[in-house]
Amino acid sequence: MSQKSGCVCHGGQTCTESGLRKIVMVGCPNVGKSALFNRLTGSYVVVSNYPGTTVEVARGKCRIGKEEFAVEDTPGMYSLLPITEEERVSRDILHAGGTDVVLHVVDAKNLKRMVAFTLQLIEADLPVILVLNMIDEAERLGIHIDTRLLEKKLGIPVVAISALSGKGVDSLNGKITSYRHPVASPKIPYGETIEKAVNILVPNMPESRGLSQKAMALLLIQGDAAIAEECRKAKGSTFDLANATLAELEAKLENPTNYLVSMKLHESASAICEDAFMAPAERSKSVAGIIGRWTMRPLTGVPILLLVLYFGLYKFVGEFGAGTIVDFLEADVFEIYVNPWINGLLTAYVPWAPLRDLIGMDYGIVTLGIRYAIAIILPIVGTFFIAFSIIEDTGYLPRLALLVDRVFKKIGLNGRAVIPMTLGFGCDTMATMVTRTLETKRERIIATLLLALAIPCSAQLGVILGMVAEKPAAMAVWGGFMLFIFLFIGFLTARLMPGARPNFYMEVPPMRMPRPGAVFIKTYTRMQWYFVEILPLFILASVLIWLGNLTRTFDVVTSWLSHVMGWIGLPKEAAVAFLFGFFRRDYGAAGLYDLQQAGALTGNQLAVAVITLTLFVPCVAQFLMMKKERGLKMACGMALFIFPFAFLAGGLVNGMLNLLGVQL
Repeated sequence: MSQKSGCVCHGGQTCTESGLRKIVMVGCPNVGKSALFNRLTGSYVVVSNYPGTTVEVARGKCRIGKEEFAVEDTPGMYSLLPITEEERVSRDILHAGGTDVVLHVVDAKNLKRMVAFTLQLIEADLPVILVLNMIDEAERLGIHIDTRLLEKKLGIPVVAISALSGKGVDSLNGKITSYRHPVASPKIPYGETIEKAVNILVPNMPESRGLSQKAMALLLIQGDAAIAEECRKAKGSTFDLANATLAELEAKLENPTNYLVSMKLHESASAICEDAFMAPAERSKSVAGIIGRWTMRPLTGVPILLLVLYFGLYKFVGEFGAGTIVDFLEADVFEIYVNPWINGLLTAYVPWAPLRDLIGMDYGIVTLGIRYAIAIILPIVGTFFIAFSIIEDTGYLPRLALLVDRVFKKIGLNGRAVIPMTLGFGCDTMATMVTRTLETKRERIIATLLLALAIPCSAQLGVILGMVAEKPAAMAVWGGFMLFIFLFIGFLTARLMPGARPNFYMEVPPMRMPRPGAVFIKTYTRMQWYFVEILPLFILASVLIWLGNLTRTFDVVTSWLSHVMGWIGLPKEAAVAFLFGFFRRDYGAAGLYDLQQAGALTGNQLAVAVITLTLFVPCVAQFLMMKKERGLKMACGMALFIFPFAFLAGGLVNGMLNLLGVQL
């Protein structure tokens, strides 16, 4: 990621191009960096109880005393040696330099495991402050941390805070404003062989504005491809020397260098924390802890997952959101008041028929586009994001990741992929962006394809659940077939795409009661993001449909689609809904909803229609995100596969139902 260059200010400090000193927050996923960013800047980024939320760098400003700072919240990283795309982004920010203070935010309860990264940051000669977040939770568990002893051992400022409550933040602000770069730091005993290799490489390493040459040498011997590329581009014999040193190192060591370096860092971290971190021998078993363990065991975890899906998706989003609220807005608000009023005004004051059709009538901006967005999509997306925010705030999602890891490995993914897959039920565009948190290119491609093919967004899902709620048999056929397609295509893609089985690691936070304030802010922020994205697309779709009607192109396309509808057993009127689906699948789902309300679909036709539309081409916004993340060639290839596959699947289901004589 490109960074703004820094400049030297008075006192040897650096400043950004805006003239502000810069604070960069780093740390593992799920330690509260985003919550602290919100506390410092007053700006909101989604504060989630699972890894992968902060996909891109959040930037803001904060005022501490009389001085203003630029603040950056980076994606989660476990060490300076990156594995995922997110970690590479974060490491590049540190490597680029221009940082005045690095806040290493850690979970106070898991301090021993996280101080190894602190040691890396200190060794890289970065201006580090260790921030022990969630100190209130640690204290409730009987954990005591001697921050003064830690400061003495590490040689850097250490402060304990709770970003959510604000406890200790004033003390942190004081540490930031009075920060002076330490002159001494703990020495890590890597062993004679590794230290000899590092000493040979250090004088020959390319200069970095952010990291020390020793840190770069350590990254190089651990196999960091980006640092190796910098050595290759450097003048002189740096690259040849690096290759010779690495070859000699590999010949002398029995274990991989990155493993040995990591072990030494963790041994040193454990020694540093020995007297400073005191926890009770046995932590008390809370109800939340017991439930948390149940959610990760297949015997109890699967029934809990089914309960979450039933009450969270089916009852709350499907019946309440897509049923009760949509029925009220559609029938009692738009059909009785809004649409007749708009059409009456247009008939009375707009003499030109094409302009009347653009604004109102059957396919107008208000009577179709805004009606779909407000009366159908808004309540469904709103109820989904409320349910999703409650679920994620409890800490359930990382446990779900552990539960499904074994199944996901069969389709070329691992438990970490549950994050984008679950987000896909909210918005596939957002979820496609989050696939960059996956470790390998192979995983990212498989996840992107499955999101585009078999994961309906909340708006589409809510409409579909509202349609099939009264026909349980149709719902069972749709749900069973979609699960089969998800697993079958995933399994097939994993077999056709070469690559090693992905590793899986994830921080598991404690189970918590959801906080109403956090749930409200998350829901509001996501709704705002979603609506800013979709409302213009709904209006654009209405304009394009109007142009299609005006030029008769619409009739030609629907005529062609009506033949396809006949082949998969749907009435020709369904062609219009699928035409809407080219713009957004939820737009098409809303069109099918209108057909069902008019009694134009039988149970069999309903099952075929919702299966075909769920598998239909990704919406414009998702396709553009696929292009951005996977490239134009890959995005077009996926879309060209999905389009005929959707109709083939619909035809197959229709044929099987007819062959078996089943009437849903």
